Amino acid sequence: MTIAKTIEPFVCGGASATFASVVIHPLDLAKVHMQIYGQLNPGKPIPSFVQILTKLFKADGISACYKGVDAAIGRQLVYGTARIGLHRTFSDMLVQRNEGKPINFLEKTLSGMASGSLAVCIGTPFDIALVRLQSDSLAAPDQRRNYKNVFDALIRTTKEEGVGALYKGLAPNILRGMSMNVGMLACYDQAKETVAMLLNDPMTNGPSLPTRLGAAATAGFTAALFSLPFDLIKSRLMAQKPDPITSEYPYKGVLDCAAKIMKTDGPRGFFAGFSAYYGRCAPHAMIILLSIESITNGYRTLFISEK
Repeated sequence: MTIAKTIEPFVCGGASATFASVVIHPLDLAKVHMQIYGQLNPGKPIPSFVQILTKLFKADGISACYKGVDAAIGRQLVYGTARIGLHRTFSDMLVQRNEGKPINFLEKTLSGMASGSLAVCIGTPFDIALVRLQSDSLAAPDQRRNYKNVFDALIRTTKEEGVGALYKGLAPNILRGMSMNVGMLACYDQAKETVAMLLNDPMTNGPSLPTRLGAAATAGFTAALFSLPFDLIKSRLMAQKPDPITSEYPYKGVLDCAAKIMKTDGPRGFFAGFSAYYGRCAPHAMIILLSIESITNGYRTLFISEK
């Protein structure tokens, strides 16, 4: 196998993930604002993502809706590349071991969980920077960090809080990464087979567009449903600041954060911002899963096909 063929899932996966993140970044920003709002204003009704984006746009223009987009790009170049590339690599290995036959959903799930957890360990520092850049405007003016860009966020976080601060919320982030990959990639692979059967699509030359659209829409929903509780905990752990008097953080860890969310907001609190999160996950999944086909074909034409 050539180097070009080996790195194909990583290059094409990273490119599609980065493209998708730039497109849906305003929705991702609104999602983080909705999640952090509940922490800063316990008991108050959480505004919708439309209200949040409208407020941001009126206050600071279109640029406010793309706050932290450089961190989002950096995150996808690392995390998106790893999670999609590793999942495809693991899945292909399992198919080869199965004599070229389709693998079952359990094997797809294990591939998604393994690739998701490994990718999170690599990309968490950029996730920290992204959450802090997006949530900074919610803090009082005298408590804002005012990072200039993603690199300033990474450098200052390391200097002011130590290297360990770049891995705050790693545990829920790993759980989120695993659930996201299972919900998005493993469920997409499974849904693709189911939708193709319902639409009588033989998939001789790959799945048809209706098959891909149906599978991608399904994967967007399952990805949101499976991962939102972990994403909420992750966002709160990553954005938290020490108390100026006691120097203690609001949350001691994953279980403490989950317990306080349950106590304050009940079970529904774990799904705060679901509308924005689903509105982000579904388009994000569909853009990735649809664009990756075109990107892969172009990549193969340039680097793999016989001249």
